[in-house]
Amino acid sequence: VQLQASGGGLVQAGESLRLSCAASGRTFSSHVMGWFRQAPGKEREFVAAVSWTGSSAYNADSVKGRFTISRDNAKNTVYLQMNSLKPEDTAVYYCAARGGGVSVIARAHSQYPYWGQGTLVTVSS
Repeated sequence: VQLQASGGGLVQAGESLRLSCAASGRTFSSHVMGWFRQAPGKEREFVAAVSWTGSSAYNADSVKGRFTISRDNAKNTVYLQMNSLKPEDTAVYYCAARGGGVSVIARAHSQYPYWGQGTLVTVSS
């Protein structure tokens, strides 16, 4: 599966952005999807992940109550709605997919073999 992330940009603190990740291929609905981010000089960190059907989702503690992951299997797309953005949310955001047929949601980036190219989100104070 090939992934293409979009939607990043420059916003002020408190504003919102929605990231999208379009996937190619006919097996999208059998991939657990995740979003990760990497700030300059920091390790890549888990942000959120969603199950095959979208019925289950998990967020990192740092974004709970502010970010929402969702997916539209008919459009082969996963989204990350980001509200109440903070300067510390500034990072390159990556979408990722677990292997086809793997149903367990994972937080470790090593569990995701497929990655998009990343989209930069900058939040000014």
